[in-house]
Amino acid sequence: MGFDSTEHMFWWIFAGSRGGTMRARIVESLRDLPQNANQLAQSLGVNYRTITHHLRILEDSGIVKSEGPRYGKVYFLTDLFRANEGLFEEIVGRARRR
Repeated sequence: MGFDSTEHMFWWIFAGSRGGTMRARIVESLRDLPQNANQLAQSLGVNYRTITHHLRILEDSGIVKSEGPRYGKVYFLTDLFRANEGLFEEIVGRARRR
């Protein structure tokens, strides 16, 4: 996916596509505590495959990073996300008010 800017990418990831709400929930959960996909699936009450799909998008976009072995990977928010946290709040807030 080619985006013109970080802002454009954030809008698409969190508000402009069907899975934006789930990706926002994942990011909000990772703000509190780095977690693996199983932990995220349990805490958010969704299917493991749903979580891994969205984590792959977030990781490919540079919003989250993972560390550890394949099934035990733990996901963390990146510096890119931290630098644009205000933008995330604005986008998610607007999307939720729609």
